[in-house]
Amino acid sequence: MKLHLILSSMALGLVLSACGADVASTAATEAELKAKEVEQAKQTEEQVKQQLDAANQAAQKRLEEADKAANQ
Repeated sequence: MKLHLILSSMALGLVLSACGADVASTAATEAELKAKEVEQAKQTEEQVKQQLDAANQAAQKRLEEADKAANQ
């Protein structure tokens, strides 16, 4: 009877430790995916900033050209 209890406890321990490893693996995978999402968001933000800067420069140039044409 004691042997059965010990074996049952060992089996339960193995099952729970395997579950813990699976949870840790899942958490690591999710963290890696989130890190990739953050990196992609940073890249997108940088691209948008560059596009806005280019649009602002083009608008400034058009404004200067219009002002120059008006003063001639």
